Amino acid sequence: MGGAMAMTLAALAYPSMLGLTKATTAQDRVIANTQWGPLTEQDRDFVVKVRAAGLWEYPVGQMGLQKGSTPGVITASKHLVDGHAALDTTCRKIAPMLNITLPDLPSPQQQGFVSQLKADSGKKFDSDFANILRMTHGAIFNTISKIRSTTKNSLVRALADQANNTVLDHMTVMEKTGFVDFDQTIFQQTTPPKLPASDLTPPPPAAGQPEVVLTPPPNPTSTPVDLSGLLGGNAPAAPSPGPTGG
Repeated sequence: MGGAMAMTLAALAYPSMLGLTKATTAQDRVIANTQWGPLTEQDRDFVVKVRAAGLWEYPVGQMGLQKGSTPGVITASKHLVDGHAALDTTCRKIAPMLNITLPDLPSPQQQGFVSQLKADSGKKFDSDFANILRMTHGAIFNTISKIRSTTKNSLVRALADQANNTVLDHMTVMEKTGFVDFDQTIFQQTTPPKLPASDLTPPPPAAGQPEVVLTPPPNPTSTPVDLSGLLGGNAPAAPSPGPTGG
């Protein structure tokens, strides 16, 4: 594996950085009481993690559609674009309702993954693509289950349900490529983070710039969370599109 696989995944929290294996009482601290239930630091950071994941995995999916050399990699790429576009819509719907600021760029570590895959070609691209994405999805999968089982906020819970289904699907399609080295990826996803916080944290959005939108494919199979049941039929419309991701 190249340099990206040598970097262990860490939680991608904004504005704070939190290691995936680090549990602190501060994470349970309630930062807002909303009509959908109390919002904790870990709830807020989870919404940001989902957004940040899409900001690099969506363009990598687009890249895979161009550079993938096997049907399995092409299929996995389609799932990345489709799933993260739907998750992005949900994040952008609920973030303003919960007063959460979303990033418009992935973290430096995530940007490193993208750079490595841009430099790859042929079977090396296929292998790095499958292993990096299986590692990152495997790491966030455990975080999703923790949020789903502990959050008292119904909007965050709905996002966790969607993220759980999406991440499980993405793990599965990566495994079906036949390129995943399970010993390596599982070691990477369970090793404590060793990178500085600055490498693991998405930068704040630039003031005055329109929000980046991850546009769904022409025939999407994934759908954003339907909030009408949580809002009595008064769910807000999807946020206005800004610059297209990818």
